[in-house]
Amino acid sequence: MSDRIVLAYSGGLDTSVCIGWLAEETGQEVVAVAVDVGQGGEDMEVIRQRALDCGAVEAVVVDAKDEFAEDFCLPALRANALYMDRYPLVSALSRPLIVRHLAEAAKFHGATVVSHGCTGKGNDQVRFEVGVMALAPQLKVIAPVRDYAWTREKAIAYAEEKGLPIDQSKSSPYSIDQNVWGRAVETGFLEDIWNAPIEDVYSYTADPTVPREADEVLITFEAGVPVAIDGQKVSMLEAIQQLNIRAGAQGIGRLDMVEDRLVGIKSREVYEAPGAIALIAAHMELENVTVERELARYKRGVDQRWGELVYDGQWFSPLRNALETFIGEAQKAVSGDIRLVLHGGKATVTGRRSDASLYDFNLATYDEGDTFDQSQARGFIELYGMSSKIAARRDAGLA
Repeated sequence: MSDRIVLAYSGGLDTSVCIGWLAEETGQEVVAVAVDVGQGGEDMEVIRQRALDCGAVEAVVVDAKDEFAEDFCLPALRANALYMDRYPLVSALSRPLIVRHLAEAAKFHGATVVSHGCTGKGNDQVRFEVGVMALAPQLKVIAPVRDYAWTREKAIAYAEEKGLPIDQSKSSPYSIDQNVWGRAVETGFLEDIWNAPIEDVYSYTADPTVPREADEVLITFEAGVPVAIDGQKVSMLEAIQQLNIRAGAQGIGRLDMVEDRLVGIKSREVYEAPGAIALIAAHMELENVTVERELARYKRGVDQRWGELVYDGQWFSPLRNALETFIGEAQKAVSGDIRLVLHGGKATVTGRRSDASLYDFNLATYDEGDTFDQSQARGFIELYGMSSKIAARRDAGLA
């Protein structure tokens, strides 16, 4: 058996062309690894056969939907992960999972090289290669699209020359990456940031401006984990899938943003993440009810840093692992029910209940039964403002 290359295979033009090209240029056999993270679209068996038809000596399909939901989407939910306060890390979450399976496949098949189809402009090249460095530093990486200036035109010409089974008539004008946590769309006319997205950009969500009946949903959490929807037990994957359908039908989770890429450029991205946005909205509100004030304040900074690390390809970093421990501790009391109304592109919280609630009705009420001793407020204010008062008096004397 000759040396082998393990290729992260999507079934699209670039990675299909990579199979034959890598074999020709390196003299090594190519093993294609396709990972199912709930992206939908073509049947995974069709994708596996295409890899073989394009010249792969072996093609591996991994059903990783539950693994993705439990090991990657759930930590993102518990961290309320929204890069730049908006993007729920759709692509960034799937890359370390794919890297994990690439490293496993490389070990199993005796490969010395891994390969991916990323360009040199994006974040994914970093996520793949930094992940490989962390899990299998002995492996080399080849990125044909980036390192050898593969253009779409060159790829099409190569596919036609070799008679590869790639139907370019079905090619999308956009670059699309999707999984169960969401969908990312870029390029084409969207590169002009003045152009508004048109409806055919979207797939996971319906037009939120179309009148329709609202949908009320009850989400139950245990220690920050969604465990039931409307009283019916669900796995993490099932929770995302059900809310993708219900929130998506209400047009929830559409994002159009210019974001700061790790490589230093700004990029216009259009996202759809109905289930992710609905779950994060519910989880954040339950934290508001159950997490003590100082812990909640500190966790917001941790959440932001966690999201930045994952976006920047540092899933396997010591810092993210350490932050995970903190977040897990902060989730111990995050149990209860959140009622959401899904309508008009928004997931609106309308009810909260929890046995671990820190909300005390008798302290909060302004009506009869108020147990808050307002007479203590005057002394509290005097002490709370004393340092500012002393500093102001000093500054007045220095003026």
